[in-house]
Amino acid sequence: MSQKLELTELRSRIVDRLNNLTKPVGSLGYLEEIALKMGLIQERVIPELPRDKRVYVFVSDHGVTAKGVSAYPKEVTYQMVLNFLNGGAAINVFSRHVGADVYVVDSGVDGDFNIEHPKFIGAKVNYGTRDFTEGPAMTREEAERCIELGRGIAKRAISEGADLLAIGDMGIGNTTTATAIACAMGFDIDEILDIGTPLDAEGLKRKREAVLMALKVNRPDPNDPIDILTKVGGYCIGQMAGFILEAFEQKIPVVIDGFPTTAGLLIAWKMNPKVLDYVFAGHRSKVKGHGVILNKLGLRPILDLDMRLGEGTGAVLAMTIIEAAIKMIREMATFESAGVSKGTDQI
Repeated sequence: MSQKLELTELRSRIVDRLNNLTKPVGSLGYLEEIALKMGLIQERVIPELPRDKRVYVFVSDHGVTAKGVSAYPKEVTYQMVLNFLNGGAAINVFSRHVGADVYVVDSGVDGDFNIEHPKFIGAKVNYGTRDFTEGPAMTREEAERCIELGRGIAKRAISEGADLLAIGDMGIGNTTTATAIACAMGFDIDEILDIGTPLDAEGLKRKREAVLMALKVNRPDPNDPIDILTKVGGYCIGQMAGFILEAFEQKIPVVIDGFPTTAGLLIAWKMNPKVLDYVFAGHRSKVKGHGVILNKLGLRPILDLDMRLGEGTGAVLAMTIIEAAIKMIREMATFESAGVSKGTDQI
């Protein structure tokens, strides 16, 4: 039997079970689609609950902050790494709530961390990207290294038993970088551009000018994701792309977070469109461009809470919904087992 036929048979069996649970067909809406997707990922009619949930927060600095595109100074990036490791950030609170472990990745922070911490991963490519309004954000070799480092981080996580992964991102200037990546792939800047941190009208104007200048100066090739990453990307975004690619190859689901993590997904998607089969959109960020990109990718967000913090916060909160969907297909009785008349399923 071909792999396609096997997948079709598996899908049919999962749908049949969902339709035979003690409820009207389709009455649990998107939860049923989530359960179906998890079954297909795990290659099980009745998917198992995750045993090892993790979120990896990728952190790096962005040279474009020199152009005044954020309400916060770049020093906040370094300071937030320490906050993550001390357990004081929102991502720590929400991860404790859902029972997930927080790992912090130094992808390219402009500073050194002389610390030993079991959840800290040193993967620094450089001390922040260059200002992409004046030339490429990084070298092509650095971009390729980002992908490999991200792959390595995912590979280690999975080898240690991680079976539900989430990615988060932190770095002053990251939404400007994410905007540039999206626009380099053909998205309209007027549909994408928005504030990340609280930015006034002048600040948003500077952000727009920086993105347009980056595209003009660098002319990234829309068909070459590594060229886009090189010219207008960020170290954290490249590593998230590699992380997603590796998780896909090892058949482990990844929950993405907001706008910058979705820029990482765009790079991975350009490299292999099949990654979407293993990706869940944790939430829809209040950053307007995020919904535009999710719609393009055909990903429905699990949550929509007007959040725009980042760090992986929306992704880890969505883990509870994914688990609820799995429990639904695992624990609900079928009409037959409960002795309930099924009816006609007609309304």
